[in-house]
Amino acid sequence: MDEAVRFFFRAHLQAMPLYESFASRLLTELPATRIKVQSSQISYYYRHLFACVSLLKVRRKEMLPPAYIVVTFGLPQRVLSARIEASIEPYPGRWTHHVLISDPAEIDDELMEWLHQAAVFSAQKR
Repeated sequence: MDEAVRFFFRAHLQAMPLYESFASRLLTELPATRIKVQSSQISYYYRHLFACVSLLKVRRKEMLPPAYIVVTFGLPQRVLSARIEASIEPYPGRWTHHVLISDPAEIDDELMEWLHQAAVFSAQKR
């Protein structure tokens, strides 16, 4: 695991296995993905940003599981799913979605389909 990723999770070591499962599957399915580790998120790019992982508090603290990651991705339309913790339209035709992952089983085909769509959507940006 990259030293920058270890540093990112330094206060949340219990979430690292979730991230490792997520990153492994994402890079297997979208191998041309570039990764950029920042202070508040780990970003995934093709030509443009299409997804990120963070430790965003998308629920009240007492409702958060002990170990989790939040996967964020953008699409041209709103996804209606109980799995989406929050979605916003920061500007017309761009919906940002947040999915809380607390179990490796949640890194499933549905999530990966959304990420594939997000990668295609970001590649269409000028």
